[in-house]
This record gives sequence, C-alpha cells and structure tokens, in this order.
Amino acid sequence: MKLSAFVAPLLLAACTSAARLVDFQVAQPPPLPKDAKQCTIQILERTFAFSFGDAEVVQFTPPTDCGPVGSWAGISLNFTVTSNGTQFDRLGIFTFQNVEIWRTSTPEPTIGDGIIWTYLKDVTRFLPLFSEPGTFILQLDNLIETGLDGEYATTLHATFFESSIVHPPAPRANVIIPVTTLSNTTGDDASVPPAFSLNVTVPRNAVQVYAELLPSGNGNEEFWYFNTANQFLGDLPAGFSFPDGPLREVRLLVDGRLAGAALPPITSYGALDLPTYFIDLTPFVPVLTDGNPHNITIDVSSAESDHAINQNWFVSGNLQVVTDPSGKPTTGSITVYDASPFPVTTTTGTLGTNGDLVVTVAATHSIHIESHIVSGSGKTTNVVWTQQLSYSNTQSFLDNLLIQNVLQTSEGQSTSLHNGVSAVVDKYSFPFAINITSLTPDGSTSGFFQETSSGNFGNGTSTNTFSYSDTKGNTYQRQVSSVNTNITSDHQSGTLAPLPASKGLNLPQAQAKFSIPRLPGGRHKPGQ
Repeated sequence: MKLSAFVAPLLLAACTSAARLVDFQVAQPPPLPKDAKQCTIQILERTFAFSFGDAEVVQFTPPTDCGPVGSWAGISLNFTVTSNGTQFDRLGIFTFQNVEIWRTSTPEPTIGDGIIWTYLKDVTRFLPLFSEPGTFILQLDNLIETGLDGEYATTLHATFFESSIVHPPAPRANVIIPVTTLSNTTGDDASVPPAFSLNVTVPRNAVQVYAELLPSGNGNEEFWYFNTANQFLGDLPAGFSFPDGPLREVRLLVDGRLAGAALPPITSYGALDLPTYFIDLTPFVPVLTDGNPHNITIDVSSAESDHAINQNWFVSGNLQVVTDPSGKPTTGSITVYDASPFPVTTTTGTLGTNGDLVVTVAATHSIHIESHIVSGSGKTTNVVWTQQLSYSNTQSFLDNLLIQNVLQTSEGQSTSLHNGVSAVVDKYSFPFAINITSLTPDGSTSGFFQETSSGNFGNGTSTNTFSYSDTKGNTYQRQVSSVNTNITSDHQSGTLAPLPASKGLNLPQAQAKFSIPRLPGGRHKPGQ
C-alpha cells in the first residue's frame, strides 16, 4: 500500500488559448513506467444526455500486444469529457467485473464555449480483473429538462504498460471479491440507509485480505457536514437544516463485528477521483478461511443516539485477497479484539438571547485487533491492526441566520503490522472552515455568486498546495492559484512532475456562467 501525505486539493478551472474552459483536479500523476512499451485501447465512448437508468455497458477483452495477459507493469485509465450548457454535477460509477473501480463526479459546465477535462487514474491494483474478459459499465445519470441542457460527451481509454527486467510485473492480489449489488446492467453501488450486506466466500488458503471502501454522500447527505444535531434542530426555522448532525462514520463489519472505519472529509475533496479507504481485514483471516460464507456489511452512522442518517449515501467495496501457493487451508485465531461498534461522541451547544446558536459535535474512535495466522505452507504471521480517529465540528448560526460558519477537523491514523512490518499506513488530517453569508435578507446585493436573467456568475480565489510521496521513492509537489476562472500561478516539482517543470501563468480575468447553486439543508437563497 502507498503512503501519502497531502493537503486536500480542490477542483480548479483554467482558461487556455482554446475557447473551452479546462477543469482539473490537483493530484499526482500516476506513478507508472513512462519508458515502458504501452498499448492503449478505447473502452467506451458515449454522450450522456437523458441517461437516468441508462448506463453504458460494454464488453472488455484484454490486449495481447503488450506481453502476456496479466503480466503488465501497470494500467491506467484516461477519462476525457466535454460539456456545454447548464447542468448540475453528476456522479459517475465505473464498474468492472462487478467491482466498482472508480467513482467520479462531473464539474458543472459553463454556458457558451463549455468545458473539458481529462483525468488519468492508476488502476494497477485491479490487474486481476483486467486479465480476464468481462463487462465494463459506466453509470452517469444525467437529466435533460427545462433549464438543464448540458450533456456529457465522454471517452474512456485504458493503457497497459508492458513488463520487463527494468519494470517487472506489478504486485497483485490473487483474487478480488466484489462487495456490491452485483448488477450487470448498471453501477453496482448500494444506497444506504439501510446498511448494505453481502455474503462472500473467501478462498481457504487466503493469507491477507484488504478491504477497499467507496462511499459518497448524496441527496440530503450531499453536504452532511452542515447538518444540525437533532438536539438543537428545533432552535432553527423549519427547513433551514437537515437533521442527524454532521458526523458521518463509514463502517465495515464482518459477521456483525466492526473491522474498521473511515471519516470522509467533504464533498469537493477528490471531485474527479473520489477517495477510497483501505481497511486491513487480515486479522479476520482465521475466521474468513473456514470455507463458509461470511457477511460483509457497509453502513454509515451519525453521532445521534440512534446513529441514523438521511437519504442517502452510495457505498460499495471490494476485498483484495492474497493466497498461499500451497493451496492448503489457513489456520489461526483472533487473539485481541478491542473495538466498540460506534465512536464515543459528545454534543454541546448554546443559544444566545439574540438568537445566535453555536453547536459542537465531537467524536473519538479506537480500534485494536490482533491475530495469529498460520498459512498452509507453515509460515506464521502476527497481525496488528489499529485505528485512532478523532472528529470535531462546530457550527455557528449568527446575525439572524444570515451567517453560518462551520469549523471542522477530521483526523485519523490507521496502521497494520505483519510480523512488525508495515502493510497499511494511512495518516490524515482534514481541517476546513466554511462561511456562508447572505449579504441582504432579500438577496439583492451583488456578491460572490450572483443570479441574473442572463445567467449565474461566480467569482473567488483559490490556492492549492499538494504534496505526494510513496514507498517507491516517487514524489510530487504542486502549488496552483486561481482568480475566478483563471490560473495565476502554477508550480510543479518532484519525480512525477512533467518536464519541463511548469511556471506561473498570468492570464486576463474572466467570469463564467454556471447553473443555480445548491445550498446546505435544502434551503434557498434569501428572497427565493
């Protein structure tokens, strides 16, 4: 597993010499061997107009002109999209062999010349799937109606990197097990609540199992970190905020026992490549390898007493399994299990005589699981899996609700040791502060986002500082700043940086037209 450290990147847009607006996400280029022989194939091409319930379903056949099938040094996907008009952001689900391999969302297009974006994704860890023919699905539910005319024209290519002495075949799981709805006609994600469960059977000779979770909030949960704790919901006007508070913990359970958890940051983080979360299930190998089906559950919980959330989160997962070459059953036992099913939470708040409301929700969660594992070949492994998660969200509703401030911190460290050697290391911190200010009660004063009869206009500034490193020595740093839709400076460095390193840009100011904004809690702009 890769070890990375970064400041959360945001989606930016840059004006280029072409007419279209170029959107991009600040992220590291895939760490793949550029000097290896490459074979690129087109997987699909589709314009998504009115496409609700109408996914693109194609059949994939692995290429044979970049060495033996399955021996590749790496695999990447190139997703390029153009759009023009007025449209909301839409969720995209890439499913292959019933495994969700990529979740993305679309930028909202501009009126006029439109937008374009390209994202390169490293999918090398799914090499076992790409080594076999199978069904590839892209679900991108789009809606065309009065006021929404933007279509998304998409193409998807896969590039395979031939292995060699210099670039050996990539490490791979032996088996990848989907934890999905197993649909063959649409994206395989499940809607939560209620919790999603699936019975799976793990090979009896499994010696390592890693779970990958893909969650994202949607509908009334799209801006979950703005939701108000139920205890204080009555202190706000009806319809101003959704209930069930701002904490969301994604949980993975094995036969009803908590195996690991994740705290998603915010909606916009990783917009083109939504983050996934790894949990080491190896401590459960002695249980999973008994030859029987076992229940895997993914759910999302809140800090409320009943742990309820709103509709809805889309979730899926997969189990990446490493097997012992002997083929003999693995044995062992779980020796330590210390994991409360839910985090320890507190909710406090104050209501001032002037109507100002301040609410804080805090949580901590500690997980510690150990196992002793004996493979069919006789190798013994002592596994220690720990997670330390902490969370705090303070919301301030001020000045007769014209101002809402959110200050949130989400931190965690997940560590897995196999005989004292790190197998999974994930340390993260996602602090953020958000201010929503309605400039006048009737919304008549112009501000950062304006709605007019000729279109909706936004303005603002953004600076992203991004740093990446992994255990193979790859590094990448980027600092990019923008004003409105123009990149004002862009500096890249590190082993993965393009050559020559980019320099700052100075481009004229411009504004772009966008669709109407969605506000937290389903509320409208004052005056609407």
